[in-house]
Amino acid sequence: MPQYDKLVAYHNGQIIPLSEVRLSIFDNAIMLGDMIYEMTRTFAHQPFLLDHHLERLETSLKMTYMDCGLTMKEIERLTLQVLEANLPALEDDVDVFIRHDISRGPQKFYGKMLPGQMHPTVMIACIPLIEYLARVAEAFDTGLHAVVPNQQAIPARFLDPKAKTRTRLHYQMANLQAERLEHNSWAILIDEHGFLAEGTSSNFAIIKDEVIYTPHGRNILRGVSRDYIKELAADLGLGYVEANIEPYDVLEADEAFFSASSYCLVPVSRFEFRPIGEGKPGPVVKRLLGEWSSRVGVDIVAQCKAMANKYV
Repeated sequence: MPQYDKLVAYHNGQIIPLSEVRLSIFDNAIMLGDMIYEMTRTFAHQPFLLDHHLERLETSLKMTYMDCGLTMKEIERLTLQVLEANLPALEDDVDVFIRHDISRGPQKFYGKMLPGQMHPTVMIACIPLIEYLARVAEAFDTGLHAVVPNQQAIPARFLDPKAKTRTRLHYQMANLQAERLEHNSWAILIDEHGFLAEGTSSNFAIIKDEVIYTPHGRNILRGVSRDYIKELAADLGLGYVEANIEPYDVLEADEAFFSASSYCLVPVSRFEFRPIGEGKPGPVVKRLLGEWSSRVGVDIVAQCKAMANKYV
């Protein structure tokens, strides 16, 4: 088991024990959900696509008019420093989420109560991926059940989801509604026009005749893993299309999956209480997982199952 008491994090200029990281109750992150973040995983303790995540972090900062006082080069250097400092607390088979959280700091109205603290909040932490991976371990054999909750995606004209922010109450509501429909079901949000948008902290795609169809990028977070799957598809001779996907299309699909930085991609075998294709994980998803595993030198499915069997 990781030595959780030995984990450290970067917090506003210092590397301190993770357990000592504190956020003011007057921080904009708490007051307004005004915080940018990124989650980058490691494979065999090596960051995966860190440059892509930092590019998106920089764009999110620009979109929200936020200046954290650090360049991306400085953040990259600090990130690698924090990761290195945490490795002694980890077993060889335990990878981590590298988590970046940045807010514009406490609200100015409360400055007199927080002398010396009126500056952006910058935090970098490493979180063992055990629970993130263990929760999907069985799904590689059975597939997940995806449902459409009442909560819809927020249109980009109101709040652009392409900025990765902590303003995510709508995700929480969607998850709670999905759980009420069936225990352990996963939510897929639809947009205002009735097209599928995204999962809660994940992207969604269907497969038909060896072509991957994923929702257009207008009302979704444009996931780093989503982009990487496009690269995998090209190398495997699979088609890849951005499209308007309706619930009807999911029921006609051969396969489906969610993608995210933690578990990479996980199959979906049921949609709205009905089977997708043969109602079990299909061959294209397995090919994608196999290729991804080969590239990073870690058996993704085996690692998820090991986290469930060994640590949880």
